[in-house]
This record gives sequence, C-alpha cells and structure tokens, in this order.
Amino acid sequence: MIDHVTANVGDFEQAKRFYTQALAPLGYSVQMEFEGAAGFGTGEGIPDFWIGSSPERGAAHVAFGAGDRATVDAFYDAAMAAADGNNVEAVCHLPG
Repeated sequence: MIDHVTANVGDFEQAKRFYTQALAPLGYSVQMEFEGAAGFGTGEGIPDFWIGSSPERGAAHVAFGAGDRATVDAFYDAAMAAADGNNVEAVCHLPG
C-alpha cells in the first residue's frame, strides 16, 4: 500500500494548475497546501499525492487508480489538455 507520493516540480504554480485539472475527473482536489507544496486527495483530508517545489527534479511515473474505463478516459482528456510533459496515468484493473 502506498501512503503518498511526492513529485518534485520546477514551477510549482504551473504544476499545481496541471494536477488540479488532470486529477479532477478522479475526484482529487487540493487537501493541504504549504508554501511550495500541495497535497491532493479524494476528500478525506489526507492527501496521498504531493507536489513540491524543488531544484532536484527527476523523471517519475505515477499511476492513479480509477473505478472504470470512462474515468480513465476523462482523466486522459483532462491531463492532455493541461499537459506539461508529465508522465502520469490513470489505470483501471477491472475488465471492460
């Protein structure tokens, strides 16, 4: 079980806009925010995905769970509309 994942970003405000838009179809929103960091979650007040401003950026891949293919498609559409070269995906492990 993953408790949380943090992605280091060079432009915090741009990354926050990207993830706010891309994660909305999955029910994610900003749950906590500090200077240069934001935590996203599904509303329980406990974020499981964080972004943080850092000069140490690196390639990362993050997959978010989705309940069905329609949600995966909605995530993809939102993520591509706000793309910034990030390698993120939504996955659904259920058939169909």
